[in-house]
Amino acid sequence: MGIVSWIVLGLIAGAIAKLLMPGKDPGGCIITILLGIAGAFVGGWVGKTLFHVELGKFFDARTWGLAILGSLILLIGYRLLFGARRG
Repeated sequence: MGIVSWIVLGLIAGAIAKLLMPGKDPGGCIITILLGIAGAFVGGWVGKTLFHVELGKFFDARTWGLAILGSLILLIGYRLLFGARRG
């Protein structure tokens, strides 16, 4: 995938993860893109390590599923680390 594909994937996957897990999270559009891109890397690692699948092409469902899963993992981690401090 090209750089533009990673940005689009990051924006959409990060936004979906934020919709699935509503609450107070930092950042706007740029942070959501970074969340989704990092989530794609985390999801790719989880998929490869646990499920023995890798990221596919841009329009592949497993690519989107793993990117959203990785974004959710990062959001959960963020809330576990910083959620209690913000209160």
